[in-house]
Amino acid sequence: MKLQAGPEDRGQRVDVFLAARLEKVTRSHIQAMNKAGAVRINGLQEKAGYRIRGSETIDVDLQKSPVPGLLEPRSMPLEIHYEDEALAVIEKPAGVVVHPGAATGNNTIVHGLLFHFQNLSKAGGQTRPGIVHRLDKWTSGLLIVAKDDWTHAQLSRAFQERDVQKTYIALVHGKMPQQSAEIALSIGRHSKNRTRMAAHPDGRKALSSYRVLEEFNGFSLLEVRIMTGRTHQIRVHLSAIGHPVVGDNVYSEAKFKEFTKKYGALGRYFLHAAELRFTHPKTGAALRFESRLPSELRSLLERIRA
Repeated sequence: MKLQAGPEDRGQRVDVFLAARLEKVTRSHIQAMNKAGAVRINGLQEKAGYRIRGSETIDVDLQKSPVPGLLEPRSMPLEIHYEDEALAVIEKPAGVVVHPGAATGNNTIVHGLLFHFQNLSKAGGQTRPGIVHRLDKWTSGLLIVAKDDWTHAQLSRAFQERDVQKTYIALVHGKMPQQSAEIALSIGRHSKNRTRMAAHPDGRKALSSYRVLEEFNGFSLLEVRIMTGRTHQIRVHLSAIGHPVVGDNVYSEAKFKEFTKKYGALGRYFLHAAELRFTHPKTGAALRFESRLPSELRSLLERIRA
């Protein structure tokens, strides 16, 4: 459905605008639709609180509308590292989106969680049951799942207060200038491409650190820790200092083409959430989990070493 905003709509929130024009659709439902990527303003996904300027074209895809009960459990292989009555730690494979959104269909981690677990927290919203934090689609590794709202709130606070230690393994282009260093560059939306992020002073503060594990001819294997959780943080930070992640065609198209020509298509980028450390919200136990590099990443390292 395509709707056109006019000068008389200027200053009105887009969810209010749509609620007045879509029969029997509430503002809360519209907000959920927007989170699911079913609302586009001039082709872009904006916040539900977006203020209309008076000339926008607003597309509403009712087929993607997250009507209550739409999320159905889906059987999928799911490696579970740990589970109790409050939370679980699972392995997210590369290529699978964490929660439903624009054009994700019904093959997300959330659909798999609904199949495997009887209880999941609802604090993250209708389309994100159990989801406390996310990994990018092509990032693999460890993911924490909350089973109740209290646990969800405690884990969210732990992430905000930097009490959850997240360690990634990344292969990047080039030799690092230092064996270890911090990267403190603010991150925000790209000025021209709204689906991308960029390092610029007007963004939100972001802090990462890296340590070189191994150096190859033209590549460096890094251990990366992030103290903040900005969108695409590791990929943006490493690209900003001139060492983009191998296989990432978004933040370094030239290096991606160069790598693919020499080594063939990796089919993902080389970024893996390898370790998680946090305190169990209910028991107070110190928990630590490790995840081995997936076979396709181990195989690439062997080829580069050879």
